[in-house]
Amino acid sequence: MRIVAGTLKGRAINAPDGLDTRPTTDRVREALFSSLYSLLGGFEGLAVLDAFAGSGALGIEALSRGAARAVFYEQNSKAASTLKRNLETCGLGSDKAQVVRRDVFKAESTGSTAPFDLIFFDPPYAYDPATVLALTAQFNKGAVVVYEHALDSRKQVEEAAQAAGLEILNSKKYGKTGITILEV
Repeated sequence: MRIVAGTLKGRAINAPDGLDTRPTTDRVREALFSSLYSLLGGFEGLAVLDAFAGSGALGIEALSRGAARAVFYEQNSKAASTLKRNLETCGLGSDKAQVVRRDVFKAESTGSTAPFDLIFFDPPYAYDPATVLALTAQFNKGAVVVYEHALDSRKQVEEAAQAAGLEILNSKKYGKTGITILEV
């Protein structure tokens, strides 16, 4: 995997070994960030939360494109180690990136260093969208949420978003991957 654009463009990052994570492909990240750029007008100065971070590709991509800082939640120890190595490889220190090795659901508050402007949710597909999107209750109004999900769960994600009071800004499919962009 490589960073698609920005100051770290072309930099290789590693995916964690095993089947516990599902890294977002370069092609999907490129399309997603193009949509986000159109929506947000850029990434400069944004505070980013990459929940279920895995390799950290989404948060690192945002930092490469100008985000001010990113907080990465990853409970799997192997994935967290890979994520930390990826941050080191990219030269992203603690002033730009913080790794929290904890289940995002068990965190006292993901907003402890918030507010966040852009939130990435790329949970295991087995997670209930309503449970994941319930986390948005702690985010500031106007925050943009990107939810990556299995294509066949798109309706569940949209129903959960409506139940959580989120506005659906965009929904796209990329092969077997669905991405829904929401606003708190």
